[in-house]
Amino acid sequence: MTGKLKIVYCTPSIYMAGGVERVLTSKVNYLASQGDKYDITIILTDGAGKPPFYALSDKVKVIHLGIEFEELWGLSFIRKIPVYLRKQRLYKRRLTEELMRLRPDITVSTLRREINFLCDIPDGSRKVGELHVSRRNYRNFEPGDTNWLKDLFSKWWMWRLVKKLRRLDKFVVLTNEDMATWNELNNVCVIPNPLPAIPTTRSPLKEKRVIAVGRYAYQKGFDLLLQAWSRVERELPDWHLCIFGAGDRTPYQQLATDLKLDDTRCELCEATRNISEEYLRSSLFVFSSRFEGFGMALVEAMSYGLPVISFDCPCGPKDIVNNGIDGILVESGNVEELAKAIVRLAKDRELMQHLADEAVMTARKYDINTIGSQWEKLFNSEIMAHLFVF
Repeated sequence: MTGKLKIVYCTPSIYMAGGVERVLTSKVNYLASQGDKYDITIILTDGAGKPPFYALSDKVKVIHLGIEFEELWGLSFIRKIPVYLRKQRLYKRRLTEELMRLRPDITVSTLRREINFLCDIPDGSRKVGELHVSRRNYRNFEPGDTNWLKDLFSKWWMWRLVKKLRRLDKFVVLTNEDMATWNELNNVCVIPNPLPAIPTTRSPLKEKRVIAVGRYAYQKGFDLLLQAWSRVERELPDWHLCIFGAGDRTPYQQLATDLKLDDTRCELCEATRNISEEYLRSSLFVFSSRFEGFGMALVEAMSYGLPVISFDCPCGPKDIVNNGIDGILVESGNVEELAKAIVRLAKDRELMQHLADEAVMTARKYDINTIGSQWEKLFNSEIMAHLFVF
């Protein structure tokens, strides 16, 4: 094979400050930086006219199809159906036209709506899917926002998804734990999310401050963290907790009030663009999620030299944290054990320093150059496999 390897990514949008947007931008920027080896295009369905939230290499081409699936957000579950079907037909037609025009070597789906028809497009490309959540939490509804119809739909959707995934040339998940749940498939491999960069500085671990980062949502378990903190406050009167995240803080503020937490020592903060500064001002990171696809904030905190405590939730933490070596894992959802772990670590400076030193070493495994080379290896192996199919 001669010339550049042509790769197309299909994803909804890149204008929001989401995890998928950040990871995808990091990966395509890495590929674009590898000399003249790759020709990268991102095809979007939503956000036409909106700039990327994260800096995007000028070597990466962007195509907007103008489908705007986001219009579905304000519709009821029943009303969404006809609008979705109409937009899906339009998406299939326009994406097919683009792929037939571009003729990429590899087409990568972030497993959104194109997975329903991607393998039917005869553009000649190898088809790769990458999943950014875990199986058990893919297409599940929030507690309190479900009924028998939605439950039935979720089961049917997963059955149908597995059939589509079987047709991919390769299906990439984030953790070994999650890979084990896809036992119907034989095309699965693991490539974790990358850190955009390894920090050049690390926390001095001087301030008596615990930090948590994530959306104010059921998944992130900040209600569990606040319950744990109500116990910690009594044991550590000079320590503070700061949570940073986007979303509605109201129910968490009410819970903090109900728990009679000291609002001068328990701060529920908005998301910040300078999260690195907050890591450097903290001495302990707590990951209270009920479930995850990976746990990027966990790796990020470790890269800044923070000792970490995490629920052993599915999926991610047990792939990242070596319990007792570079962090502490506690039983998923166990508020009492989480509180005990925070108190224990805060009182043991020597253990904090040991975990922090090891955490920095662990985080280096997720450097973009390391993870990027894994993607390069996958892409090139798929192309070679294609060339030798007779």
